Amino acid sequence: MKREKTLPEFKNEQEMAEFWDNHSVADYWDQLEPEEVELAPELAAKAAERQKTKRITLRLRVSQIETAKEIARKKDIPYQTLMRSWIAQGIERELAGGER
Repeated sequence: MKREKTLPEFKNEQEMAEFWDNHSVADYWDQLEPEEVELAPELAAKAAERQKTKRITLRLRVSQIETAKEIARKKDIPYQTLMRSWIAQGIERELAGGER
């Protein structure tokens, strides 16, 4: 029999963000409640832009991910955001002539 996981109480948003970075929402789905939100026009525009993105899967070494997470913590941004910016910078650099 599968044992149900209990969703912890979070002290702050940072603790909550770190928890969800390392856990699947599927394990806690039945404990979550839907929230109705109204987006500011600027956020609605960002959300529309984000819908133009596509999820992919990349296999990276664990050490690369852990290092990226540490750098992101120091910059106080999500590590996925940091890694997307690195990819974007690499693409821009290649388009500009591949300078290293």
